[in-house]
Amino acid sequence: QVQLTESGGGLVQTGGSLRLSCAASSHMPSGSTMGWFRQAPGKEREFVAAITMRGFTYDSDSLKGRFTIARDNAKNTVSLQMSVLKPEDTAVYYCATRRPRNANTIFEASEWDYWGQGTRVTVSS
Repeated sequence: QVQLTESGGGLVQTGGSLRLSCAASSHMPSGSTMGWFRQAPGKEREFVAAITMRGFTYDSDSLKGRFTIARDNAKNTVSLQMSVLKPEDTAVYYCATRRPRNANTIFEASEWDYWGQGTRVTVSS
């Protein structure tokens, strides 16, 4: 099984920045795509960003320009740099991985194979 461990969440004021990190276990299949979703209270899980093994990125249109995803293949980690944070960014942020497949499904939480436990981000007004 693949284990994912997120870190970096916390409390930040509007306009601030946070950097989230996710470490995957060595059991992650070679070539896996890695990504981030978030879920606010009372809302469905929402796609944030994803990145393939070769570095091709997928971004949410609503977050593009503020959030940046990156990965370090040597360390089996993926990060999410979040800037100009807003109260509506408050959510639990989840790291996920999946084997490459139809790219049209990358935005759907149900199409991802493994999930971390999440790290909470709270943006105060």
